[in-house]
Amino acid sequence: MVSPRICEMPNESTAAGEELETVLARLRDELERGGSADAERSGREGFARRRDEAERLWSVNAERPFLYRAGAWGRARGLLLVPAKSFLRKLMRWYIEPLAHDQRRFNAAVLKLVDALSERGDAGQAAVEQRLNGLADKLRQRIDAVSAHARLAVELEERLMRLERRERRATGRAPVTPAAVVPEQVAFPDYFAYESRMRGATELVREKQRGYIEDFRGAPPVLDLGCGRGEFLSLLRDAGIEAKGVDVDADMVAYARGEGLEVEHAGAVEYLEGLGAGSLGGIFAAQLLEHLPAATVVRLLELAAAKLRTGGLLVAETINPLSPIALRNYFADLTHVQPLVPETLELLARQAGFATVETRFLNEPEEKLAEPADPTIAANVRRLNELLFAPLDYAILART
Repeated sequence: MVSPRICEMPNESTAAGEELETVLARLRDELERGGSADAERSGREGFARRRDEAERLWSVNAERPFLYRAGAWGRARGLLLVPAKSFLRKLMRWYIEPLAHDQRRFNAAVLKLVDALSERGDAGQAAVEQRLNGLADKLRQRIDAVSAHARLAVELEERLMRLERRERRATGRAPVTPAAVVPEQVAFPDYFAYESRMRGATELVREKQRGYIEDFRGAPPVLDLGCGRGEFLSLLRDAGIEAKGVDVDADMVAYARGEGLEVEHAGAVEYLEGLGAGSLGGIFAAQLLEHLPAATVVRLLELAAAKLRTGGLLVAETINPLSPIALRNYFADLTHVQPLVPETLELLARQAGFATVETRFLNEPEEKLAEPADPTIAANVRRLNELLFAPLDYAILART
């Protein structure tokens, strides 16, 4: 009878210790939990509840209620054993009380540690929030400053455009620019053969230009300036879009006409000058502008804006001088006059009178440097790919 009664006391102390461990585990879980503002608020409320619960349970002592087994017989048996249990409790107090005292000291130390960690966490979170608020204020100030500069730039651009339009209305005509200059074909007496060798077969050129078809749907009639062998004209014909072309090379014109295409033998600027204002829905100029002097490029863009109806589209494709590989192709053709940087061509189109201008980069090289696993080296290789293997061509899509 003695042994079971003695064992009941340690079991009660063990149960209390396990209960305390459960409470501490919950406290740790609450401290580690993160999330949204609602989760943080509910976490703080849960932490307060667990802290109160730990405060109530931290004081461990031997004066705990006696336990009874289930059922009427177990309760009756327990009541009969109460005197013996009380005697044994007093008899064992010298052994149990030091353990309970140590447990209370441990519990008090744990609660103080939890409180200190909580205070430190709150202080750290407050400092982080304060710094984030400071950074957010600086970012808002920077954004406001950039927005102010952007608005000023737009205002200045509008004022300059207004002055230019006033000058044009006052003189009754557009600013005078030199007429088109057709490059002399001295370097390549048989330029058609050169074009076929260096630019590629007609089918290859047609595939590269196929993506422009959707841009010109609903924009007839379309004029292809420097149409060459008529690759794009044939695509427009297959798509049911009314179109005609012009070119200064007699062999190109003869070849295109042989394909059943409507092509005129004339210079681009010369032909545009003979058209009525707003008579075109679209103008296409692929690999043409780099053959023209700067003044002629400006004149061509002005004429294109004047001959297109409202909402009309100009697509001008040229070599991308930001690509070292593309520059090889540029200098291979001695009839090229100068490369056009994308920002320059876009600015010229806006100054010519186009309302919107979009730049589209085309024909990226298939082979590039492989990126290694190391993230730092990979970032440098990626940047090197951007510089060395930029798209070979680009096009502006300008609308009136």
